[in-house]
Amino acid sequence: MCVLKLSEFIYLVGLTNTKLFLLYMPKILNVRNLKKTYSSGSNQLTVLQEINFDIEARETFAIVGPSGSGKTTLLGLCAGLDRSDTGEITLCDVALSGLSEDELAKLRNQKVGFVFQNFQLLPTLTALENVAVPLELQGNKNAMETAIELLGKVGLQDRIHHYPSQLSGGEQQRVAVARAFSNNPEILFADEPTGNLDTATGEKIVKLLFDLNKERGTTLVIVTHDLELAQQTQNILKLKGGRIVEHVKRASL
Repeated sequence: MCVLKLSEFIYLVGLTNTKLFLLYMPKILNVRNLKKTYSSGSNQLTVLQEINFDIEARETFAIVGPSGSGKTTLLGLCAGLDRSDTGEITLCDVALSGLSEDELAKLRNQKVGFVFQNFQLLPTLTALENVAVPLELQGNKNAMETAIELLGKVGLQDRIHHYPSQLSGGEQQRVAVARAFSNNPEILFADEPTGNLDTATGEKIVKLLFDLNKERGTTLVIVTHDLELAQQTQNILKLKGGRIVEHVKRASL
């Protein structure tokens, strides 16, 4: 788990029957003064600028905004899949800017889960193998057994030997979710997890993500165009033109 800094504690002190009560809220992700640009011919395209926010451990968090507002770029930066031009991202008390590519990969392997919009399953591997391979790379000696258990949790116990081409979009997304939770991540990033799914299947995937968030205490960060989905989270961060235009934070739902 994350090591908590003293500055991340909020103290609520009360003397009742000589007992001391302490309330703390650890931050699992800190984003400060983030800026990201891309080259477009001879011009520089600014995708994100002046991005600042925190996410507390175990929270559910939605990033919304119109197409081109920088949502997916921000998600990739926070997960260590890309690097910012300026600013700092601290993930579980680790400053990402100071890490090499190998160190970033190790951090993602140990702490992070990621659900891609287009699933990113390996087509030559079965559902079981798609989930088991990351576990094997982590040195898990019970990779196959763990993968079977995870696929069972997402309702695919009867489809473990099927290849992605033999699975529906919803089934592929469930495999992707099982794979994302295979390393028991402290934080999970999901990019438009319902974007390629019909309404009924999308609702099942959303329930699955929130159930796993509650069961495992995994912080959940979702990029979505679906405002109804965003309303189910404790925080909604709205982007427009690469800037934060609104941050709605609710203590509980």
